[in-house]
Amino acid sequence: MTTLTLHATGPIGPDEVWERYAVPARWSEWAPQIAGVEVPVARLVAGVRGRVRAPLGVALPFVVDAVDEAARRWSWTVSLGPVRLHLLHWVTEGPDGGSTTGLRVSGPAPLVVGYAPLAHLAIGRLVRPLR
Repeated sequence: MTTLTLHATGPIGPDEVWERYAVPARWSEWAPQIAGVEVPVARLVAGVRGRVRAPLGVALPFVVDAVDEAARRWSWTVSLGPVRLHLLHWVTEGPDGGSTTGLRVSGPAPLVVGYAPLAHLAIGRLVRPLR
């Protein structure tokens, strides 16, 4: 098991960045590795199960493990067959305004290392204006 932590800081305020996380229908706006999300709720809630659709029609099941709206933190587990990735996300105020978001990914080393560049791109877009 390998764990990697990534951070990104940008001009969008923490409340808006949190909303981009908290509403799964918005994930594809900022995460290029997500084509869509199938989930029975409009807003993240612990215990909810769904599927995240990647490009090329791949759909991966997930479960939201925890959500703390006040702390702007949430975690989920994504499955790829028997392999699991555990992801913890958080949003804080940025050092000079805006916000900083963090992502801690845990799982098999090749998967974590392979996912890191896409994840870093996504969280960088998360904290910046959408185009």
